[in-house]
Amino acid sequence: MPSRPPLQRKIHGLDCAEEVALLKRELLPVVGDDARLSFDLLRAKLTVEIADTPLSEEEIDTAIARTGLRSERWHDAATQPPHHASRWKSPRSLLTVISGVGGITGWWLQTSSSETIPVLAVIAYSIGIVAGLVLVLPKAWRSLVARRPDMNLLMSIAVVGAIAIGEWTEAATVAFLFSLSLLLESWSIGRARRAIESLMQLTPPVARELVGSSDDELGIVESHEIVEKSPSEVAVGAVLQVRAGDKIPLDGLVLRGVSDVNESPITGESVPVEKNPGDSLYAGTINGDGVLTMRTTKTADDTTLARIIRLVSEAGSKRAASEQWVEKFAAIYTPIVFSLAILVMLVPPLLLGGQWSDWIYRALVLLVIACPCALVISTPVSVISALTSAARKGVLIKGGVFIELPAHLNAIAFDKTGTLTVGEPAVSEWVVSQDEERGTCLDQDALLAIAAAIGSQSNHPLSLAIAAYASARGITPAPVHDVVSVPGKGTTATVDGRTISMGSPRFMKERSIDSGNLSEQLAAPDIRRHSLVLIGDEDRVLGYFTLTDPVRGDAHDAIAQLRASGIATISMLTGDHNDAAMAVAEETGIEDVHSQLLPEDKVEVIGLMVEEYGNVAMVGDGVNDAPALAIATLGIAMGGTASDAAIETADVTLMSGDLRLLPWLRNHSIRTLRIIRQNIVFALSIKALFVLLTFFGYASLWAAIAADTGASLLVIFNALRLLRTDDPDGDQRR
Repeated sequence: MPSRPPLQRKIHGLDCAEEVALLKRELLPVVGDDARLSFDLLRAKLTVEIADTPLSEEEIDTAIARTGLRSERWHDAATQPPHHASRWKSPRSLLTVISGVGGITGWWLQTSSSETIPVLAVIAYSIGIVAGLVLVLPKAWRSLVARRPDMNLLMSIAVVGAIAIGEWTEAATVAFLFSLSLLLESWSIGRARRAIESLMQLTPPVARELVGSSDDELGIVESHEIVEKSPSEVAVGAVLQVRAGDKIPLDGLVLRGVSDVNESPITGESVPVEKNPGDSLYAGTINGDGVLTMRTTKTADDTTLARIIRLVSEAGSKRAASEQWVEKFAAIYTPIVFSLAILVMLVPPLLLGGQWSDWIYRALVLLVIACPCALVISTPVSVISALTSAARKGVLIKGGVFIELPAHLNAIAFDKTGTLTVGEPAVSEWVVSQDEERGTCLDQDALLAIAAAIGSQSNHPLSLAIAAYASARGITPAPVHDVVSVPGKGTTATVDGRTISMGSPRFMKERSIDSGNLSEQLAAPDIRRHSLVLIGDEDRVLGYFTLTDPVRGDAHDAIAQLRASGIATISMLTGDHNDAAMAVAEETGIEDVHSQLLPEDKVEVIGLMVEEYGNVAMVGDGVNDAPALAIATLGIAMGGTASDAAIETADVTLMSGDLRLLPWLRNHSIRTLRIIRQNIVFALSIKALFVLLTFFGYASLWAAIAADTGASLLVIFNALRLLRTDDPDGDQRR
């Protein structure tokens, strides 16, 4: 059966964990596997994986319809979350207010009358009860028919039971407080949703395209007209003008102009970055005082900003381990307490001579206690808040499943070039081979011209640095043909009819190219601490380049903070030679060094680390790091310099490339786990306390629901503390 794309639906009213549970109850018997379902609360989106299955769209839509929720096809235009009205102006909030007013009015009429319960009080109570349960009863009925008790059914039974034994005040109070708890849950999701929506406001409504323009290598020569367009209408390769103070509409490159750009909305870096011709620009960042002319490199739906919004929104569907545990626990816990309530209602009156009204009331209290609102909401709100605050900080986490992993890391491995170092090596020296018998092989400019020609055909940082150095000196690259790249080693090409190789000393040795009279120089300790690129023909090395790549200024502090946080094993993996690797290791404080590694070697080292230490993170930026990022427990890409392959493979991306975000991420993860555990323990403690009070006859319906609603409120606000990007609790350890 041919593979089919996933089925996607927008679910109206998908705001709370109860709607997710409701959808799962109807969809699981149809799809058969929980792994095929994913829910995106931030965008009210349901995704069903139907690849390689006989499932039809009609079957899925019919199952959704049975929940009573309204759905529609997911359109690409909806990939960005729309603006939502205030939660307090929603139908649910209005019904909650009516429920509260009805209950208070009924209580006032009852207490001000000499009758046991006047008719007007009953009417007021009824209005409050109906308003509180009108959105709940249809779901409760479906739960009853399916014989799968959930919180809607438990609360409905509790209210109806209270009415049956004449406890109108408690029935109205339970209805109101349950409606309030659902409203609070919806509001908490709405707040996280609005935090994501604030990212959407970073995109400017118009882009100023230069139409009818011509350009040379440096940028725009002339332009005939400026046309304002929506960014979504601008094609890749279009030339735009960005005025001082404007938001940059699309990703691109600077063609002309110099300006400081505020990149904090994307990278979290508060200091503006100077942009010159050739530098990259991100959509949503803010231009400074200069006027920039730029060429777009991505469409509106593929910009860095669009990807951040999309990935953060979708991240909520990848549930954390604690979130999955809570869901499984609640699924077992609710039926058990439901059964226990039935026993409490029947056993004492039938076997012990207890009063029916007394034990029915206690059973109803148990039903209220069984409602797992605070427990169920405790984790998803924490996870969504943590993901959102990380995005604000410039740390893009691709799912709730990855927010917990940094707290459990036992080891971390770093790539060297572009990760621990700046990633922009520069030529410090180049030497031409001198042969006493044959004389100088090439003059320096000729050697540089050949190196620039071969280097321009590679994406390796060292090769690109040589090409850029030659261009800056005005050297024209030599014509080359038959370029072949050998990943992690070097490149070969045909120049003037002969085969030229450029790469590492190991590459030359493998090709049996003799270093000749350069051997002593290449073996010198001082030179070996640099990155070396050799150039040779079929017989001998023609010359070499030494390049330096400065260590990032934040690397040493980041490594020290990670070690202080409890990560004992910190390693460096690099394809560079050992002396250059050791120089960087000494400067950063890393003791475990693995050098001269090919991409497959990095995968092998990470695999061995995972076997030895368990949870291992890999931090890298290049295409050759992607396999290692994939096999690590947690892959982290340096977004400032990372390749698309590394970013797509990684589980976490540091948008600014600031290594100090790594200890922040670990502390953020530890803090998230701590808050989740606090919420779970608190919610379960409230349940346990009221179970005991119920058996001893000290609990009441209104007190139980008030405690449950209060617990929901407290866990929500505790979870929302994670929306802060700082750590008010300090540097927390496990």
